[in-house]
Amino acid sequence: MNDRQRRQRVFALTPRATLERHWQALALDCPHTALRAPEIGLAMLRGRIGGNGQAFNLGEMTMVRASVALADGTLGHGYVAGRDRRHAELIALLDACAQKPEWAPRIERELLQPLEAELAARHAEASRKAAATRVDFFTLVRGD
Repeated sequence: MNDRQRRQRVFALTPRATLERHWQALALDCPHTALRAPEIGLAMLRGRIGGNGQAFNLGEMTMVRASVALADGTLGHGYVAGRDRRHAELIALLDACAQKPEWAPRIERELLQPLEAELAARHAEASRKAAATRVDFFTLVRGD
């Protein structure tokens, strides 16, 4: 997974309110224009039985996409599941800003790393809760 894919994943999995709070704390001055205003649409989900079976259409999900251009022409794109237009726009803006060499290290250090740590903590907590409900099955062998 390259850096841009990693950023997109983390930003899309982070709740908008948290992303907004971190973005405001960065206080970057980046005038931009919307190339593609946030649009709500559908994406087809594909699945596989057992991870290696024949692919099949599982269903559709709602998602939002947006694209922005910074004043210097740097493009950013954002995609997020659901219907939150501001979330997609914010992801696109962050994507564009993170491509600028002067802002990338700061975005990595002050935004991406803390958000990744939060996601890892949420994942660990969910795994811990799931492990607490685990049931191990075993078979007793009857003697003849």
